Amino acid sequence: MLNFKLPENDNKYEWTNHVKEKMVYYRISVSLIKRIVRFPKRKEEGVAPGTTAVMQPRGSAKTPQEIWVMYQLRHPKKSGFSTTYGKAVASEPKTRVISAWRYPGISPVGKKIPIPDEILQELESII
Repeated sequence: MLNFKLPENDNKYEWTNHVKEKMVYYRISVSLIKRIVRFPKRKEEGVAPGTTAVMQPRGSAKTPQEIWVMYQLRHPKKSGFSTTYGKAVASEPKTRVISAWRYPGISPVGKKIPIPDEILQELESII
């Protein structure tokens, strides 16, 4: 059994149950997902409306692969302002991490994001 720490929601990130399952399945760590979201090698429009998919390459020249993360920026509601010393401070948007997967090989640039069929079916049921 792999000793694996699942992510918890905080003030910057929200994690869906779907992505938690995929992190265990593909053995992708919380820190790697955060790094891919902050410093993507490539950025594409996500398959669901209002989502973004980002990627970083992994593997070797002999066996290349890509790790993809699909997320959505969730802006706070106007009532979501917090006050600090009597001044209103706008909350930063949260990143809702929806899915993550490994893609074997190198995906084509600028085309539809290569999401495995079983993940697409699961995403359609949660989005």
